[in-house]
Amino acid sequence: MSEEKAQILIVEDDLDLAEMLNAYFRVQGYEILTATWGEDAVRMALEHKPDLVVLDIRLPDITGYEVCKQIRSNRLTADIPIIFLTEKRDRVDKLTGLELGVVDYITKPFDIQELRLRVRNTLRRAQQSNLLNPITNTAEVALTDERLTLILNQDDEWAMLTMRIQGLDYFREMYGFVAADDVLRAVSLMLNNAVRDAGDESDFIGHLDASSFVMVTSPDRVNSIRERIEVRLQNSLDYFYPLKDRDKLRDTNDESRLQLIIGTLNSKDGDFQGLDELKTALLRAKDEVIS
Repeated sequence: MSEEKAQILIVEDDLDLAEMLNAYFRVQGYEILTATWGEDAVRMALEHKPDLVVLDIRLPDITGYEVCKQIRSNRLTADIPIIFLTEKRDRVDKLTGLELGVVDYITKPFDIQELRLRVRNTLRRAQQSNLLNPITNTAEVALTDERLTLILNQDDEWAMLTMRIQGLDYFREMYGFVAADDVLRAVSLMLNNAVRDAGDESDFIGHLDASSFVMVTSPDRVNSIRERIEVRLQNSLDYFYPLKDRDKLRDTNDESRLQLIIGTLNSKDGDFQGLDELKTALLRAKDEVIS
């Protein structure tokens, strides 16, 4: 785990058990939130976005199943891992939880050491999965920063392609989150396919920010990869718009339109003093616009 404490939301209406779990996991080094009502649990999950929810099925207002459904239905909380904590042992109850995306299931009475290990293992798996963007399945910013820092500390020559999707925020406002996620997913797929065709297994693709990517490769491969990206993306972004809006795009060339800004940077372009300087140069790199 990172130095920052993992946060666990415990949803349990048995006050004695909730207090015991609160005290126990605080001693283990976790930050603990508690709720005794299902509606409070949903609100707290959205407000705090905990790293894990330990959720009882039997609650005074709504069931743990309903809490789970509401958490899963909101894109801000959909990926929070949930462990069901319950007295029920029926196979149907267990299958219901698994269908809702519960990652684990433990019945009362339970061994506190077993629960501790299940919590620890779930948080470890979640931390590993958080290194990849859930929409693009591409390295998140933290992992990208690690890779760029490693490159800066080596003497090998390198080349990088930067790709920024311009107009994505406006597109999201007009057509919604699902449509914008489809754009990100498709661009990421095209980038990965270009590396597969012309790159090497050592090449790296990651997010610079939510709508920008960087591809790390070698100087002798960068142009071939770039050519494949350009061919794949030429005119393809228009197809993400509804058919009725595509004709308008031909007369539009402002920043609200979906465009891919591509830039190239290599180790001979400067002596970059640290990660921040390198990332600033990458985000400023711009030598072609594809729309």
